Amino acid sequence: MQPNGAGLRCLLCSAGARLALAYAGLFASTVLTLMLLLWWATIGLLNAQVDATIRADAQVLLKRWQDGGNAALLANIEARLAGDADDDAVYLVLGPAGQRLGGSLAAWPAAVAEEGVIYELPIRHHGEASLARLRRFALPDGAALLVGRDVQARAALQRLLTEMLAWALLPVGILGLAGAFTVRRVFTRMMGHVTKTTAAISAGELPPRIGLSGREDEFDRLASMFNDMLDRISRLMDGVRQVSDAIAHDLRTPITRARARLEDAAAHAGSAAELRAAVDRAVMDLDGVTAVFQALLRIAEIEAGAGRYAFAALDVGPLLADLAELYGAVAEERGLTLTFQTAKPLPVWGDRELIQQAVANLLDNAIKFSPPGGTVTLRARRVPGAWPESLEIAVLDGGPGIPPLDQARATDRFFRGEAARNTPGYGLGLTLVRAVAELHGGVLRLLDAAPGLHALLTLPASRQSSFDISEARKRGFAPEGHHQNVAVRRLLRI
Repeated sequence: MQPNGAGLRCLLCSAGARLALAYAGLFASTVLTLMLLLWWATIGLLNAQVDATIRADAQVLLKRWQDGGNAALLANIEARLAGDADDDAVYLVLGPAGQRLGGSLAAWPAAVAEEGVIYELPIRHHGEASLARLRRFALPDGAALLVGRDVQARAALQRLLTEMLAWALLPVGILGLAGAFTVRRVFTRMMGHVTKTTAAISAGELPPRIGLSGREDEFDRLASMFNDMLDRISRLMDGVRQVSDAIAHDLRTPITRARARLEDAAAHAGSAAELRAAVDRAVMDLDGVTAVFQALLRIAEIEAGAGRYAFAALDVGPLLADLAELYGAVAEERGLTLTFQTAKPLPVWGDRELIQQAVANLLDNAIKFSPPGGTVTLRARRVPGAWPESLEIAVLDGGPGIPPLDQARATDRFFRGEAARNTPGYGLGLTLVRAVAELHGGVLRLLDAAPGLHALLTLPASRQSSFDISEARKRGFAPEGHHQNVAVRRLLRI
C-alpha cells in the first residue's frame, strides 16, 4: 500500500488529473468570486440606500432648524416619528449643554463622536436591542443632531444571504467535482486511443487509425495528424519493402551477368585482349549497379528534406533554355524535334540543381520513348489567377505513354511498365522527379497526351506560396494539382 504522499504524487503525474484539478480550481474560484461580488454588491446597495436616506433626512431637519430653531426641529422630528410606518427612524437632539431635548433614543451613543462619519452600532430602540446606522450633525448654536436608521432587518437579510451563499458551496463543490471528473474522463478517453495506438506501434504493429469524433476540435486535429503520420509510416515501410524487393530482383541481373562474364573469361579467354574486354563489360554492369544505389541515396536525401537550406528565389527561364539547347541536340541525333515554349519571367522558390535534374529526367524519358520523327515539347508558364501562386513545367512526347492503371504506380521505385521493359533504365527517374516536386511543396502529375505522355510539374512561385501549400496540406486542404478556392485561402490566412 502506497503512502498518501506517494499516491498524491502519482495522481499529479497524470495529465488528465492535473487538467481536472485545474478545471475544478478554476470553476470553484470563478463561482466563489461571483458569490462574493453578489454579496458585496447586495450589502453595499442596502447600506448606500440607508446612508442616502439619512443624508436626505438631515438636510430637511437642518432646514427646519434654520427656519424655526429648536422648536421647529423637534416638531418636525415628532411628526416624522409619528408617520414612520416602518418604525426604523432614529433621531436624537442634544442641547448646547448636552441635555436631551427630544427624539427616539434615550441617550446619545458614546461611540458617535465625529461629525460626517457613518457609524453602525448596537442600540436600544423602543426598549429593545437593535442595530442602527447613525450620523452626527452639529447645529450652529452648539446643539447636536443624531439621524439614523434601524437596520436590524437588513442585518437579518445579510445573515440570510451569507447562509445561502455558504450552503451554495455544497452544490458548487459537487458540480465542480462532476465537471472535473467529466473533463478527466473525456481527456483520458481521447488520449487513450493515442496511447493504445502508440503502444501498438512500439510493439511493431500498425493498428487501425484513431477514430475521429467529427467535431473538428483540437483532439480531432491531433488524431488527424497522428493518422497522417501513421499513413506516412505505412507508406515508407511499404516503400522500404518495395525497394528491398526491387533491389533483390532488378539488381540481381546485372550482378549475376557481371559474375558470369568474369567466370566465362577466366575459363575460356584465349588472350589478354578477350580477358580485358570481359572485365570492361563487367565493370560497366557494376557501374550501373553503383549508379542505381547513388540514385536511391539521392532520392532518400530529397525525401528526407535535405536541400531546403539551399532554396532561393530564382528565374528558371534560363535554366530551361539551357536544357532545351542541350536536349535539342540529343533529340536531333535520334531524329526527333524538341520545341521550347515559355513566357517571362518564370519565378520559382527552390533549389536550382534539383529542379534542373528533375526537368532533365522528364526530357530524357520523353526522348527515350518517342518514336523517330516525333516531337518533344518543353513548355513553362505561370498559372494565371492561381492560389497559391504557381509555375507549371510541362514535358509532352509522342511515345506509347503510360496506361491509366499504371499512372499511379509510375513514380514508385523500380516500376517499369510494359512499354519500358526493353529500354535501358531502372525505373528511378520519375521517382526522383516526384521527390523533388514534393520537397518544393509542388506536385508531379502524369496525364495522357493521346498519344504520348504529358508530364506536368507544378512548383510554388514564391516562398510565401510554398508556405501556403505546406499549411494547406497540414490542415487537410492540400492542392493535388488543383488550386485552392478563395474560402480556403481566407481560412488559411486566419
